[in-house]
Amino acid sequence: MLANTPFARSLRLQRLHHHDPRRLLVVPLDHSVTDGPVTGGNRLNSLVGELAAHHVDAVVLHKGALRYVDPEWFTRTSLIVHLSASTVHAPDPNDKYLVASVEESLRLGADAVSVHVNLGSLEERGQIADLAAVAEACDRWNVPLMAMMYPRGPKIDDPRDPALIAHAVQLAADLGADLVKTLYTRSPEEMADITAASPVPVIVVGGPRNDDEAAVLAYVDEALRAGAAGVAMGRNVFQAPDPGAMADKLSDLIHHGTRGPVGAPAKGAA
Repeated sequence: MLANTPFARSLRLQRLHHHDPRRLLVVPLDHSVTDGPVTGGNRLNSLVGELAAHHVDAVVLHKGALRYVDPEWFTRTSLIVHLSASTVHAPDPNDKYLVASVEESLRLGADAVSVHVNLGSLEERGQIADLAAVAEACDRWNVPLMAMMYPRGPKIDDPRDPALIAHAVQLAADLGADLVKTLYTRSPEEMADITAASPVPVIVVGGPRNDDEAAVLAYVDEALRAGAAGVAMGRNVFQAPDPGAMADKLSDLIHHGTRGPVGAPAKGAA
């Protein structure tokens, strides 16, 4: 934590770390705006409750979804309100735009907010401007900001190119993000260079649904060894046969450095 971070922002950043002052397990549940009712409907409230009970540090939700979620769950997990949106049906699904504000998120009880930027997209200019505007509002209200940064667009041949990911991370930090969610590179050595150089914590995305639980945990273990501050994993948690059990295994690995029953303890996970 930087010494000159305002008290209120420091307090909210600490609230995000429910189980570990250094690492985070975040479960994004914002997919329903983009893809349809994947996480929405009557299941959402029980799902958030299950994740809160199984050591998830924070969940990401859109503002309207909060009408269907019991506030009690957020005594055990934190709330990140996602401010960006687009749908898979749009002419350019990579064009993200703001659908909520920092002030509105505070009225809803958010501990932090998140913004999505697709570096290299046709509408990159607007997304970067939105990120800068949200960062200014976060400074005004002392709200932590997570920037979801993805190399994604017509000029992007390899979204896991470490130079592109490093650029995306630095862009987010330079414009005021407290935390960056981005892709994992092609190797732990490449990722280690990025996390070591970043002035803010970097958490990696969870990736597409994978039925091989051991492979998912091995991926997270490798990312942590490469200096990642945690993971933001959606589908591999909420689409798992038992989301609570999967959350527990991820939490053990992220917060305690152990792989649970499907693997041996991770050595040197610091």
